[in-house]
Amino acid sequence: MELSKNVIIMGLVGILVGLVIMGAIMFFTMPSMMLLEDQSNYDFETSVEKFGEAVKDNGWKVVVIHDMKETLAGFGHDVMEVKIFELCSSRHSVRILELDDERIVSALMPCRVAIYKKSNGNTYVSRMNSKLMAIPMGGVIADVMGLASSETEVILESIIGK
Repeated sequence: MELSKNVIIMGLVGILVGLVIMGAIMFFTMPSMMLLEDQSNYDFETSVEKFGEAVKDNGWKVVVIHDMKETLAGFGHDVMEVKIFELCSSRHSVRILELDDERIVSALMPCRVAIYKKSNGNTYVSRMNSKLMAIPMGGVIADVMGLASSETEVILESIIGK
């Protein structure tokens, strides 16, 4: 009887320790998994130009471009070049927006891609890992965001060459 009590207690302690370790791993690795960053093969201006062409060539549309250098200059700040592109593919977005329960993810729409320079002089591209973020949502959201993410990566091949 005493032995089985100790086994149960040790088992529960083991599970608890395992959960704490898993939680710590998730806490420290999830941020780097949620956002993706790659160095562009081109300078800032060329990256922006090639990206815009690739968006059109792949049947997507740039809805708006936020020029953060220009915006912040209006407030008296000087930052390096940063442009944030809002992209839309109507064939994907309509699948989410036509359904009431799925509209909750409209806060993540349209897809965003940022192109920016860093102090090392190189140009980088970042975006949300929407494929990973959509997995727990399942259903139409996971399907659509997975497809949109894959197509965005194809568009980005024009400047990051993966």
